[in-house]
Amino acid sequence: MQSRVVLVTGAARGIGREVAERLREDGWSVHAVHRSPERRAELEDRFGAERVHRADLTRGEDCAAVVRDLLFAESRLDAVVHAVGEFHQAAPSASTLEECRWMLESNYLSAVALLAAARPALRESRGAGVLFGTAGLAGMRARTTTAAYSAAKSALRVWMRSVAQEEAAHGVRINMVSPGVIPHPHAAAETLDPESHARIPAGRPGRPDEVAGAVAWLLSLEAAHVVGQDLEVAGGWLL
Repeated sequence: MQSRVVLVTGAARGIGREVAERLREDGWSVHAVHRSPERRAELEDRFGAERVHRADLTRGEDCAAVVRDLLFAESRLDAVVHAVGEFHQAAPSASTLEECRWMLESNYLSAVALLAAARPALRESRGAGVLFGTAGLAGMRARTTTAAYSAAKSALRVWMRSVAQEEAAHGVRINMVSPGVIPHPHAAAETLDPESHARIPAGRPGRPDEVAGAVAWLLSLEAAHVVGQDLEVAGGWLL
């Protein structure tokens, strides 16, 4: 049988890389998207040169080019995992218009552009998509230092649920994974704060492989009836 084909953005490092590795181990044909050139050689060694794509996913034309190149190589696309989104930490009064706009472009509009490019192929394969949010979105909590970032992720969550409703009629499942405190070498500094770790109800921070496992499950047949859900991998953080 031909391997199922998945496009993983943000695959050069951090949680996105963990997701790409997990899906590769599960037998997927993984196409990895990166933005900066430094890790390209490493990605090519791991996934194959024809499965590595460089793109600025805030640009619709870049998203279209990545999907076009993937389909040329594979003739199908079964899933998209969008694991990108810049982080910004500042009080609302200290967040500039440009910073807020960048949060929307990076975290929300990039997902709009990518799924628009992938939609025909996903409908053809009756595939799935997983977007990345952040823990605590459902409660619409006030944020003292991450308002711009959380506002962008909240917009993404509303859009995800709306797209999930529309695409379900075409056999496409769209969901979201929302990590909590997940320390890793490229994470924001506050994820390494022991005081934050002590406030997590589960008693510890999460691990990238736990997030990757949640993504793998959402793309599996076991989750075939899961549509439009925001699955938090947070140990109870921000309940």
